[in-house]
Amino acid sequence: MSEDPGFTCSHCGDHHAELPMGYSAMAPDVWDPAFEADPDSMLSSDQCVIRGLHFFVRGLIEIPVIGSDEVFSWGVWVSLSKDNFARAVEMWNTEGREAERPYFGWLSTELALYSESTTDLKTNAHTRPVGRRPFIELEPTDHPLALEQRNGITHDRVREIAAAVLHPA
Repeated sequence: MSEDPGFTCSHCGDHHAELPMGYSAMAPDVWDPAFEADPDSMLSSDQCVIRGLHFFVRGLIEIPVIGSDEVFSWGVWVSLSKDNFARAVEMWNTEGREAERPYFGWLSTELALYSESTTDLKTNAHTRPVGRRPFIELEPTDHPLALEQRNGITHDRVREIAAAVLHPA
């Protein structure tokens, strides 16, 4: 007999068929749909440029789930310098790109369910093999998100996150 992959939501009391193991932001927080008309701006599923001045890549903050082989992930955006962004784009479809050194960046996604702002946390974006989003490593601080990345979270915390994301205040 397999375990029910769903969960009973602490917010609404309903049983949801699946416990999501990740959530993603579709764009950096500073993106505005009005930028779509700007020829120096672009947004794809993995890269973003705003007015030819600000550069972002999408990656994953991965958090181990204690007592399991599962990983919870936040799909986030980090800002990169112009030079690092150019290098990341140059290597985007190159086999062996995972040998690249990490790119320093600033977290550009606000994860509102944390008590402290997540915007502008220091990160390192680690390139992975072609077809995989970068691994986003947070600077080891006492920020709750950084602590979760380092120490892991429980399945109860995953359920708590799901309830908060499904039913924002």
